[in-house]
Formats: sequence, C-alpha cells, structure tokens
Amino acid sequence: MSSVRIECVAREGYRIGESPVWDEKEGALLYVDITGRKVCRWSPVTGQVQAIPVDAPVSSVALRKSGDYVITLGTRFAALKWKEELVTTITQVDKDKTNTRFNDGKVDPAGRYFAGTMAEEIRPAVLERHQGSLYTLFPDLSVVKHFDQVDISNGLDWSLDHRTFFYIDSLSYSVDAFDYDLQTGKIGNRRSIYKLEKEESIPDGMCIDTEGKLWVACYDGGRVIRLDPETGKRLQTVKLPVDKTTSCCFGGKDYSEMYVTSASDGMDKEWLSRQPQAGGIFKITGLGVKGVPPYPFAG
Repeated sequence: MSSVRIECVAREGYRIGESPVWDEKEGALLYVDITGRKVCRWSPVTGQVQAIPVDAPVSSVALRKSGDYVITLGTRFAALKWKEELVTTITQVDKDKTNTRFNDGKVDPAGRYFAGTMAEEIRPAVLERHQGSLYTLFPDLSVVKHFDQVDISNGLDWSLDHRTFFYIDSLSYSVDAFDYDLQTGKIGNRRSIYKLEKEESIPDGMCIDTEGKLWVACYDGGRVIRLDPETGKRLQTVKLPVDKTTSCCFGGKDYSEMYVTSASDGMDKEWLSRQPQAGGIFKITGLGVKGVPPYPFAG
C-alpha cells in the first residue's frame, strides 16, 4: 500500500455536500449542497469554488453529452446551463407525493440518468419510510420507474462489464447488486452483496475503481470502505476527520485521486468545534487505484 494522504480542499462547511463528479473538460470537481440549494464547481488550479443557487434541494449533478449539466432538483430532472446560471425542468416524478425529493443519481454507460427519491427528512436520516422510488431518465427524456418502497435512495454504479448494477438503500444497511441489461436499462434479480458493520454506520454514496471494486462513503461512520462485490469482503477502510462522509468519486488528471463530500447538518456547536472541517470536500491521494470516468447523459 502506498501512503494515503487526506486533504480538505474546500472548507465551505456545506450542509449536505453530495454527488461529486469529475468534469474532465473543465478540470474541476462538480458537487451539490442539497439543503444549501447550490451546485458547486471546485477548481484544483485556482482552489476556488463557483456556486450556482437553485430554487429547491438539489441532490445530484451529472455531465451532459451536449454540454453543461443535468441535475435532480426537488422531484424534477432538470438541465443546468452553467454560464447562464439557467435551470430548466425536463420532467417531474412523484407527482402524487408532496413530501419527497430526489437523492443520489448517476448516469449509466449508455447515457441514461438513474436517480431515486426519499421522503423529506425530519432530521438527518430520520424520515417517513418506504416513500421513495428509483427512476431512470432516458435520453429521449422519458422516465421509467423501477421500484418503490425505498427509504433513502442512495449510491449507484455499474460493474466494469456493465452486467451488474450496484445500488444502496441506506436504511437497509446493505450494498445490493442487480442483473443489468445495458441495451434496455432493465434491472432484476436483486441481492445483497455486503451488510455494513455497526461502526461503519449508514451506507451513502458509492463509486467503482478500475479493478471493479466498490468504494462506499459511510454516513456517520467517518470513512470510505473498499468492497469486493464478488466475495462480499471489505478490503480497505480509509478514515476521514469528519463523521458525516456522504459520497465519493475518482478524479484528477488520471482519475487516481478520490474526492469525498461531507455534511454538517444535524451537528451541534460542540460537535462542530471538534470537527471544524465538517461539510468540507476532501481529496484522498495514494490509494494506488484509479477510477472510471463518469458517463455523460446522452439526452
């Protein structure tokens, strides 16, 4: 193992930092602050963060093939034009539910945007259960609902051969796998591949490396863990200086750096004084593995 180094690169104290995505064209890290209602872009060259305010909780951001970005905003899939700071609704889900919002989302290898919903939280990880669903926005802008009865729809990614879809419903404390049909975007045969240990707490965002191993950010666990989806074994634990680690992605020039988002919502003054970097964005180097570049939305 090479020596792992952790650095806080953006100390803005986000309420719920989430959905980190490397934008290779801009050479920058994209992410959102869900309850802070902003989409952010951090440049490693300048060290500066640009932020675009939006009118609802914004829970994920993805690249778009035609340029700019797509986001999940409240219960809407929306397009974001960065320079113009312009948000336009593509379509809305959960129209029959007044108290839900989107949570994590990611684009599959065929350019479809997968994202799931959850009930609005009363306080962090406390909410009305089974209110969420998992959806896909197709490149033709149609939407398919895969299943409902979800608590907190969270981390998602695809195996290197694109035959398996990995998914986290946080309050199940499990990382699940589905058979995946890349041609149609259909999923099936759900099974659990890893159950979290007590000290790992709540599974949140997730990404995959070029060796096909999964990295999962553990909310309230203050760590990211590396899992082998074939054996169901934990291979590595990287602890961070904050408890509320929310998601992770690979980025940098050759995708050898890991970026981890975190949250500060639900922390009192005393807790925050012990963890002044809560809500910060962290860069981890020296992991000795690389990640897979994000896929852009094809619509």
